[in-house]
Amino acid sequence: MMVKVLLASTHEQEDKIQELIQYMYCTIFPDYFTDDEIEQFDDMQVLHTTTRNFEYFGTLKEAFQVISSLQTLISIVESGSKEDVYEDMFYHNAGILQSFGMFFPLSYDQFTEEADCKHNLSIYSRADNQLLV
Repeated sequence: MMVKVLLASTHEQEDKIQELIQYMYCTIFPDYFTDDEIEQFDDMQVLHTTTRNFEYFGTLKEAFQVISSLQTLISIVESGSKEDVYEDMFYHNAGILQSFGMFFPLSYDQFTEEADCKHNLSIYSRADNQLLV
């Protein structure tokens, strides 16, 4: 009889996933989408996680895959490169997120076209400076 031991994802991994999703909403999305579009993403629950999602990626390995996929998507978008290999990686990592129950309907083209929103103020953007109290 063979016993397989699975280690549950850690609270820190779950926090990291939430941090990366917040980064997408506050740093990436405002450069490419209007506030109305981002609000629609929020309403459609793009990249939202629930307790059920954490059941999908409840092991260390699965949580690591989600973190890696989010980090890869962020890196691809921030690189601004338009090479085909990046497009393939984008869709591969988006597919991984989808396989874990995270809704990510956005296309590579939406992040490679020159964005009109790049220099606009957004209610979703983080403040450049914060008052320390």
